[in-house]
Amino acid sequence: MNDLKILMDKLNIADADAKTDTLKQYMEAVLQWNEKVNLTAITDSDEFVQKHLVDSLLCAETLEFTESSSICDVGTGGGFPGVPLAVCYPEKEFVLMDSLAKRIKIVQQICDELGIKNVRAVHGRAEDLAREADYREAFDLCVSRAVANMRVLSEYCIPFVRVGGTFIAYKGADCESEIGDAQEAIRRLGGDEPEIRKLPHLGHSLVIIRKGSLTPKAYPRKAGTPTRKPL
Repeated sequence: MNDLKILMDKLNIADADAKTDTLKQYMEAVLQWNEKVNLTAITDSDEFVQKHLVDSLLCAETLEFTESSSICDVGTGGGFPGVPLAVCYPEKEFVLMDSLAKRIKIVQQICDELGIKNVRAVHGRAEDLAREADYREAFDLCVSRAVANMRVLSEYCIPFVRVGGTFIAYKGADCESEIGDAQEAIRRLGGDEPEIRKLPHLGHSLVIIRKGSLTPKAYPRKAGTPTRKPL
């Protein structure tokens, strides 16, 4: 957990020792549940710390995250990046979304057991949830580590962001071509010109998209369409 503690110190996170302990307990609970339900393909503790806990906090260094108070995590899986961010920033509110009911129920149960009070885990497909009044254009920030092409991921995520808010996608080091191909889709959904912030020492990039205008009512399209027919 040393790399996690170093990053938390760098981010000036208060009560870092207690929060590190909470995240360690979260990791242990996820790995225990993982024997019954597929929450993560990563089962080695050291790798888990680096690829789930440390990586989840990468967006915390951005001004866009600092300025946000309401955050949604689309395709959260085992709770990443949402849970580590929620633990470290208890003053912010997080809604974690996933299409697998069993998975999202476990994430909420673990959070409840550990006293992580600023997380609400919601079951549903992004295409459906983004049409509900409680969620559509309701968040300062949407984050996602979901493995999806940026044209698809933008249609999943941008509709959740209020005008003036931001969508941050976690991507690999070499994502320029993918982002270039997605620019028309991003524009159509109300997003501004994407910014790629490279983290070469970690092999990652953060794709940051400010939302400049309302998402047209036609988007997102019905469930499954974004994947079959990307914008």
